Order: sequence, then structure tokens, then C-alpha cells
Amino acid sequence: MKNPGNMKELIYIHLHPINQYVISYGIEFQEFMRSLPEVPPHLLLLKHKFEGSDFNMHTRFDYIEAGDFPHLLKEDVGEYGDFCWIDFEDTDGLNEMEGWEVAEILYLAHSKEHLRTPFYSKLNNRYAYLSHDDEWFNKTYYRHIPDFYSMLGTLIALKLGLFRSERSFFALKKGSAFPPIPPEMVARLSGGMKEGVAISLSKAEQSRFKVEVPMWVVGDHISMDDVFDDYMASFRKQPDAQLVFDKKTHEWSIFS
Repeated sequence: MKNPGNMKELIYIHLHPINQYVISYGIEFQEFMRSLPEVPPHLLLLKHKFEGSDFNMHTRFDYIEAGDFPHLLKEDVGEYGDFCWIDFEDTDGLNEMEGWEVAEILYLAHSKEHLRTPFYSKLNNRYAYLSHDDEWFNKTYYRHIPDFYSMLGTLIALKLGLFRSERSFFALKKGSAFPPIPPEMVARLSGGMKEGVAISLSKAEQSRFKVEVPMWVVGDHISMDDVFDDYMASFRKQPDAQLVFDKKTHEWSIFS
């Protein structure tokens, strides 16, 4: 594992739209949850070490309700090793799951591969979140890919704001924050994301009027070490695209 301190400043995205999942590095569970367009009502915990969960006798899985999310969000789930969950709407639907569906979900959590697309009408789930050493390797399935674009646009603004406060670099007016990047704008980057991109906050540049966040196409990787190697070889070159925040209008734009 190389240079883990850069994880907070580097986001890797590899989009697989046909199978409706995204491989990512540099996005942790807490940030993901705070960036979703809607908070899920329940999480079915497939692999975890959280001690505050309830137990569902029918599926033999632990689960938590939305009211317990703040406790889970305080956990360092990256220390769990595997951390996997599926959201679900209500326990009535959970109790109607058939054996083959439970078997599919068990396989999904064990192998982090789907037998069939992991969306179940009885659960009405929008996500399947599969991570190992959370933030280091995350594979997330999205029932609706626009939810991914919305999450990423919110997350980049969130991380940029945190990065700004830590480094006192991206100065905005007191009390102001970066607004989310509109999902339709993020969608315009999907071509590069299908190849695998690195978005760097540490290489963002600021002038009096704008902040420019660069993005490079770095390819398909399953190891963050390889992502970092390709990123280090790329960042001295012209970015493949830039997310640009106008300080005067408080609006985002994309240049590619």
C-alpha cells in the first residue's frame, strides 16, 4: 500500500454502466452516505462487525434502521475488513425473501460478484455496497445510475470543502460551501469514467475567480497501488478534463 495519506485527496472511479456498478477508491462509507440523494430506510448488513444491529430470523442477516445510522457512521468500518450491505425498504419484504435470493446475496457478499443484477423487488433496494478495507476497494451497484452521478457530484464538493478547511487554501466567503456538481454535468464525464479516471483534489488550482479540479484517465485497475502509479505518471500532463467552480456565480462547469 503506497502513500495512504493521498487517499483523501484522490478519487478513482471506474464505471461499468451495463452491469450497473462502480469500482472506486478514496470514497469512504461516511462520505458515501452523506452524499446520497436520499437516505435509505434500512441497511441489511451482509459482512460487518457493528455491534448495534438487529437480527432478522428469516434471512439470518443483521440489519439496522435509519435511526441507528449515526452510530454506524461513527465506526471505522475500514477496520472491519469486508464491509458489505444492501439497503431495503421494510422488514415485511425482507421476510418474504426466498432461499435462492438469500443464496444470491450470500454469494454477492462473499465474492463481490453478482450472479444476477443484485436488485430485488421485495427489498426495493437501490444499492449494493461491497467493500474491503473500506475506501481502499469499493464496488457499489446502483439500481439507477443517475444516483451515482448525484452522489459523486455531492461528494466531490464535500471533500473539496473538507480539504479546503484542512489546508486553508480554497478560500470562499465565510460560512459558504461548495455546492454539489449537478448530476447531469457529472454524467458528461461518463466516457472517461468507463475507462477509469483519477480526480485529484491535491492538484486543484485556485485563482481569484475560480477553482479548477483536474481529472486524468488512468485506466482499469483493481489495485490502488496501480492507480497511484498511473496517476503519478499522469499528473504532470494536461488533465483530460477539469471541473471548474466559479467563485462569483457559485456555479460549476466542465472543460475537456
